[in-house]
Amino acid sequence: MIELFFCTSVNVYKVAIALEEMGLAYDHRLIDISKGEQHDPARLAGSPTGKLPVIRDLDPADGGEPVVVFESGAILTYLADKTGQLLPPDPRARRYVEQWLFWQVGNLGPISGQAWHFHAFAPLIAPDFDNGYARDRYFKMMADHWRVLDRQLAANGYVAGGDYTIADIAIYPWIIYFDPDEGMEAFPNIRRWRDVLAARPALRRAYARARKLKTGYAMNDKDMTLFPWEDIQRNMIIT
Repeated sequence: MIELFFCTSVNVYKVAIALEEMGLAYDHRLIDISKGEQHDPARLAGSPTGKLPVIRDLDPADGGEPVVVFESGAILTYLADKTGQLLPPDPRARRYVEQWLFWQVGNLGPISGQAWHFHAFAPLIAPDFDNGYARDRYFKMMADHWRVLDRQLAANGYVAGGDYTIADIAIYPWIIYFDPDEGMEAFPNIRRWRDVLAARPALRRAYARARKLKTGYAMNDKDMTLFPWEDIQRNMIIT
């Protein structure tokens, strides 16, 4: 059994998808970030970072004490090594998957998060301050990442080649987080890849199971949504 310390976060959903795809038994351990519960290591199995996701593997492969893993990229590789799934054993192929995994955690994710912040939250937090420079900067950087991904998918069925891997799992939640249907004609390969992944039963189970948790977030009950941000336009065109 694996405990998934959970809030409705893009990065936490990566782990939920992997657990479903790998057929691992897991339970959600709800963390109320509105109350700052993530900052108490005791509530996160001792994880020191104050961030989610975190997992606790109660049945590690070595048969020893439970294993706690934090950081989504580390968790995905841990689960892939544990199960022998979604990460190729060949060293060259593995490194290629890991490069795209690290590209997501070091580039696509952080830049997208900043773009979203300055689009959705900065105008609410500081309505009298001109955040246009920051918003435009991060959206340009995010669009550059989308173009990189679209070119990669033009020549490959999945992000790291012909096989579905943890790299796809890491990237997918960040793509649907923005769900820019009005601008997807600029990224036809991402759209094709997104739709293929969205049809995967395990992936859909990950979202459906989380929506049943009744976290108290109204938007969590809507199909394929991730965060509790009310009354904010989620569809945007990336230019």
